[in-house]
Amino acid sequence: MLTKYIFITGGVASSLGKGIISASMGKLLQARGYRITIQKFDPYINIDPGTLNPYEHGECYVTADGMETDLDLGHYERFTGIETTRQNSVTTGRIYLSVIERERRGDYLGKTIQVVPHITDEIKRRIIREEGTFDFVITEIGGTIGDIESQPFLEAIRQLRWELGADRALNIHLTYVPYLAAAGELKTKPTQTSVKQLQGLGIQPEVLVLRSEHELSNELRAKVAHFCNVDAEAVIQSQDLESIYEVPVNMQRQGLDAICLKKMGVPVGETPQLGPWRTFLERRKQASKTVEIGLVGKYDLQDAYKSILESLAHAGIYNDYKVKTTFINSENLTRENIAERLLPMAGIVICPGFGGRGTEGKILAAEYARTHDIPAFGICLGMQMMVIEFARNVLGMADANSSEMDPATTHPVIDIMEEQKNVTDKGGTMRLGAYECQLTPGSLASNAYGEKQLIRERHRHRYEYNNAFRKVLEAGGMKCAGINPAANLVEIVEVPALRWYLGTQFHPEYTSTVLHPHPLFMSFVRACIQNKVYKNGSPQAPDC
Repeated sequence: MLTKYIFITGGVASSLGKGIISASMGKLLQARGYRITIQKFDPYINIDPGTLNPYEHGECYVTADGMETDLDLGHYERFTGIETTRQNSVTTGRIYLSVIERERRGDYLGKTIQVVPHITDEIKRRIIREEGTFDFVITEIGGTIGDIESQPFLEAIRQLRWELGADRALNIHLTYVPYLAAAGELKTKPTQTSVKQLQGLGIQPEVLVLRSEHELSNELRAKVAHFCNVDAEAVIQSQDLESIYEVPVNMQRQGLDAICLKKMGVPVGETPQLGPWRTFLERRKQASKTVEIGLVGKYDLQDAYKSILESLAHAGIYNDYKVKTTFINSENLTRENIAERLLPMAGIVICPGFGGRGTEGKILAAEYARTHDIPAFGICLGMQMMVIEFARNVLGMADANSSEMDPATTHPVIDIMEEQKNVTDKGGTMRLGAYECQLTPGSLASNAYGEKQLIRERHRHRYEYNNAFRKVLEAGGMKCAGINPAANLVEIVEVPALRWYLGTQFHPEYTSTVLHPHPLFMSFVRACIQNKVYKNGSPQAPDC
């Protein structure tokens, strides 16, 4: 079968869930046995989101091959279990950079470089670059119809749809149907306007997905179909659900995958059962108990820690608990209020980040968790704060710090990596991507991973555990539980004297999926549940 292309666009408003619809479509086609991949094309001019503040664009998700990407790639991986690469994330900046570099080399033979055809040709080249490798390539176009910066991408898919033909290219358009409480009505005009804008660019959507907080009647959907030149059966509702993981089942129930297959001339066949996926949803539904875990960080924004939140949720469900996460702003933590903020928590995650803002609060949180034996999981910068706190308060190194925060410290227990010392550019220059880690036998981390003792996890950092202090830290009780064998970089630290106190230099949250929760998160959440049970005075508690 020739590779077929599904383009997913959005209108009316941003943040409607194009990434979830893209991931759901990928999951449904994958369940039918098709080879699929999902791409995200973002219209911003940054080369990648690596230098963006999380308040600008949410979490920066890192692929195994070291690309800093949009958080939607995390959804793609969590839904499908497929490892994405740098080819799955493209920005306007990358497109223009590629074209400009080719122009400088003289590849265009003296021609004037224009948006059409040179920019659009480069976009098309990247969309179809893996022609033949996959049965379906799903391409999500970032932004909203009407945005100036999105137009080259829309022109590119218009051309591709014409060149490939109706049986190989299809557009799913996601829009919003608002509810006006004063009138007591759902309004379709924004959707009609959005589709007309898309039609004005030469693209007729074959399928509409209508996002709404309220149930859409058959009459309303028929009205939208009539005014938008779309088959009535191809107007799909995406109502707000309890969990994003219910979306694939909801889309399948309405026949989204079957409709797309029919429109592209592919036999529909039997509907997949989605057995393991439905089992996960059933376990989520049956989980009646809740465990509360605090996220100690400086970004008061859930998308800044999206993968951590989802990883905790996965682990909770597989431990038959729902995880309630409470954000604790590390900038506001003091010795006077720390007990009040942390005591109600069954465990804490000390979150990753960059820069000095909020780090002293993270150090306080690490100290409180250590001295009160509260399960604590430090990730990247969070792990580094654990090391600093231990050096200060257990080993007596009063000025212990990271050279990132205090270049003058006499005890730089966290220091810049040797290969990073001469790096001046900020974008794409950190230690990025998956690296090996050899686990220490008998450690908490080793027990969590089970038989797999040489692991590969993803990184995003410039600073590292300073091996010059390793002997004294280990002698004091903070053990090294994982080492990168190539660089002798300490990847995991833990304090065996405590129930669950562990930090990782890598980001385990990037590899937790719906069907395969990450072993460290599984172990951590289990310890939090155990802590909650003991705090409530029950003699029974699950083993860690």
